[in-house]
Amino acid sequence: MLAHFSHHLLTALPVPLLPFIRDDFALDYTQAGLVVSVFSLSYGIGQLPAGWLADRIGPRILITIGICGVALVGFLVGLSQTYIMLIVLLALMGMAAGGYHPSAAPMISASVELKNRGRALGVHLIGGSGSFFVAPLIAAAIATAWGWRGSFIGLAIPTMIFGIIFYVLLGRRAKISKAQQTVTPHHRGAPSPPGYLRRLVVFLILNTFTQAVTFATIAFIPLFMVDHFGVGEGTAAAFLSIIYSAGLWASPLGGYLSDRLGRVPVTLAACLITGPVIYLLNLVSYSLGIGALLLIIGVVMYIRMPASEAYIIGQAPERHRSTIYGIYYFAGMEGSAILTPVMGSLIDRFGFHSSFTIAGIAMFAMTLICSVFLWGRRD
Repeated sequence: MLAHFSHHLLTALPVPLLPFIRDDFALDYTQAGLVVSVFSLSYGIGQLPAGWLADRIGPRILITIGICGVALVGFLVGLSQTYIMLIVLLALMGMAAGGYHPSAAPMISASVELKNRGRALGVHLIGGSGSFFVAPLIAAAIATAWGWRGSFIGLAIPTMIFGIIFYVLLGRRAKISKAQQTVTPHHRGAPSPPGYLRRLVVFLILNTFTQAVTFATIAFIPLFMVDHFGVGEGTAAAFLSIIYSAGLWASPLGGYLSDRLGRVPVTLAACLITGPVIYLLNLVSYSLGIGALLLIIGVVMYIRMPASEAYIIGQAPERHRSTIYGIYYFAGMEGSAILTPVMGSLIDRFGFHSSFTIAGIAMFAMTLICSVFLWGRRD
């Protein structure tokens, strides 16, 4: 959980700092969307080789790169002086970050019983949502005083320190696990059920699309707050924390519900709600209205995540779990990277109202289509 927090402490910064970055480099919505999408694009690409490597060399090195590598490049992001330099460094940070998730989730799943897998993955997500919750608040405070570059530099240092400490702790854990394996046999999960591949592909398509649409929408929330409601940049960044605060309790709740009710029903319910919630961004007022809706977006997102991860772990063959996880995160991040500038272009052309309406309708339609193939199954 602490490793997940550290991993995302810097990767969580581009979106809340987007208003500061836009003003510094005088960007339009499309260029601003590229700031977010270039990281997502490289982050997704990095998942594929990382997942393959994690199945072969183990997770320790890849998790360390996912923390320390991000910290090093994040520090350099804080030194960037041009838009092109920022884009290049964010791409490098995404590549460094790619090894964490395909390594961490299978490690956690192998450490708990099947009946508790969803909850364990939900608890792990508390770390990631915690950093996305805290980072905008800290980043906004630092950026207001010392600029957006100071936020990257200030958070890179503690991230690097923790990454080194965690590398040592993982080394000790590996020695203990190796000793235990000589006494107790290695527990292996149940074999993948017949016909799992077709269901898994449909499930991956649904979750990839949901993640891409959700993240592309969230990427423009700070700019939406500034341009639509007229709030300050620091306030807009802080409002983003409302979404991620839900992960502190909704992710373990989602994991618990998936253990009890099944992975597929929980995932379908969350995806079905996502579309209408995105559309409602057009209708709410400032203050409590937008705050409540952002919280609902966070709740739905974090209930879906552990259910989805637990389903993929349960369906994938054990020897290929990290590889399939890499494909899952690759597809989600690449989808986000593609849709974010598309969303920016739509906003440039038609405004926020039409863009959020299109996103909400597309999300609802995709869920209905995929539910035809998944409905009636718990796992």
